[in-house]
Amino acid sequence: MIDLGGRRLHLIDQGASGPAVIFESGISATCLNWTRVRPEVESFARACTYDRAWLGWSDPASSARTTSAIIDDLHALLDAARIPGPYILAGHSFGGLLMRAYAAKYPEQVAGLVLVDPLSPREWLHASPERKGTLDHGVKLARRGAVLARFGVVRAALVLLMAGGRLVPKLIARASSGHGESVISRLVGEVSKMPPETWPMVRAHWCESKSFLGLAAYLESLPASSAEAAALGESTAPVTILSASNATPEQLEEREALARRSPHGQHIVAAKSGHWIQLDEPELVVQAIREMIERVKPS
Repeated sequence: MIDLGGRRLHLIDQGASGPAVIFESGISATCLNWTRVRPEVESFARACTYDRAWLGWSDPASSARTTSAIIDDLHALLDAARIPGPYILAGHSFGGLLMRAYAAKYPEQVAGLVLVDPLSPREWLHASPERKGTLDHGVKLARRGAVLARFGVVRAALVLLMAGGRLVPKLIARASSGHGESVISRLVGEVSKMPPETWPMVRAHWCESKSFLGLAAYLESLPASSAEAAALGESTAPVTILSASNATPEQLEEREALARRSPHGQHIVAAKSGHWIQLDEPELVVQAIREMIERVKPS
């Protein structure tokens, strides 16, 4: 744990000597989300995963969870941990948006970017009323989840669902959100792709009201985060983008354009992966990081 003025962030810093690879997870994910990638990267680089404020083992934060606050936290964390740059930044989903922003704000510290099915700032800059309504609903559900977690309801539902039960978790989900247990089921489905030894830890995190309150904070700030990321502009660092097989035509077009503008840019579609490429095809992410390190290595 690294102390940032009375607030602690959880950091794992392991691996071989050489360039540091900094991993940034999706909007509600923790460092555990990289457990199929990090051990492989540790064999040829210094691999650093961490939990953002509110999530995993890290403490809550008092400020809004916008892009500027998050990347300033990361900058302070890397400085306090004495991890020298320039870094290879690897970000998944919302983490991809954050890593692009970090590279734009601190260009001298970034050697290259590996973006895993990244969220684009454009997706929330001009959101439709329906899309904003969906986001507001997500914030309400996250806050409701915090109450249910406080009373042990989430723990019961997750234990039953991960054991193969369906009826009780479905009734709980309907009572709390008006829907079936599909959201919880999808979460469990993704978690099941992670090493079994991580399952109890993931479940423990989501049994805490803190995790749900953190998710609400990040969702609530998503439009502002997108605006701040867009205002920072683009990095000039080389970029490799990995897209899910179900990425939309608009997403693929934007990522192709980003790769073309980047020096030595690459865009790869992971044909066997959904959104969580690091769980479906972790070898693709590891290879992209390895190739990026070779690409930016001083001659």
